[in-house]
Amino acid sequence: MSSTTNGMVASHYPTLLDDEAEGIVIVTHFGRPDDELHEVGEREMLVIVQGPHGYVSPGWYGPGDIVPTWNHVTAHLYGVPEVLSEEENFRVLTRLTDHFEGRMPHPHSLAEDPEGTRRLALGTVGLRLRVTRFDARLKLSQNKTPEVRDTIMDGLRDAGGPYAQPALADEMERIERAE
Repeated sequence: MSSTTNGMVASHYPTLLDDEAEGIVIVTHFGRPDDELHEVGEREMLVIVQGPHGYVSPGWYGPGDIVPTWNHVTAHLYGVPEVLSEEENFRVLTRLTDHFEGRMPHPHSLAEDPEGTRRLALGTVGLRLRVTRFDARLKLSQNKTPEVRDTIMDGLRDAGGPYAQPALADEMERIERAE
């Protein structure tokens, strides 16, 4: 998300941490003309990283507590993005493709057609965002008793339930174990 001279704009793209950089640095790409819409490099940008999240029914609480909530794990990352060179952009696109294709039974790679994929990459703009500030939040029913949190986790793990979110239950359990 960016606040531009024309108002707020938002785009949805995958990101990766830049493992080789110092601090929190993410890399991504925009399709053209999103780079111009966001006025990339001129202003601070907000990147929202959404972890597990989901509805928590008051039916999972004890009697008398009827207000539902939304549990989530979220980070807001801020910084002024820098535009990458064509070569750096292609490396980011390759990393993104390899990262997501790696889970496929027969993964594809941009290396299968370097000439064609490099030509397509010209329709994108690579970005590096050095995070200058961030706000990370966990809302995982911390205000409830351990017994109620256990019931909530059971409800979130119920594969037949309308609000099943097992990853959210796993995150709640991970945080409890860490306390």
